[in-house]
Amino acid sequence: MMWKQSMWTSTISSHLATKHLKEGGLLTLAGAKAALDGTPGMIGYGMAKGAVHQLCQSLAGKNSGLPPRAAAIAVLPVTLDTPMNRKSMPDADFSSWTPLEFLVETFHDWITGKNRPSSGSLIQVVTTEGKTELTPAYF
Repeated sequence: MMWKQSMWTSTISSHLATKHLKEGGLLTLAGAKAALDGTPGMIGYGMAKGAVHQLCQSLAGKNSGLPPRAAAIAVLPVTLDTPMNRKSMPDADFSSWTPLEFLVETFHDWITGKNRPSSGSLIQVVTTEGKTELTPAYF
């Protein structure tokens, strides 16, 4: 299930980007901060998200098929503040969840060239006490 939700959608989106994204365009992929480390309690999740990270970094390479100056960037949130997550975790600390509006604003900035990371970047999205920060992941 996780493979289908994460890798299939990322692979299809990436393929479409190689065919239809305009020069300088942006492809964003949904990775996960948890997949930067081992995920012993959720191995399938970690494998699927780790594969998305690899795909993103591969798309940044020469001859990946993306158009000139296009970028592939993966965002790696901890928990997104969605109605489904609130329903499934009603007692959680919502102040540590990333609002979707933050990602919308971030993507808008990146599309318009403001603070856009380089292609292949894995960007951690961490929210603490209602404040969200973007941090590149390094290996």
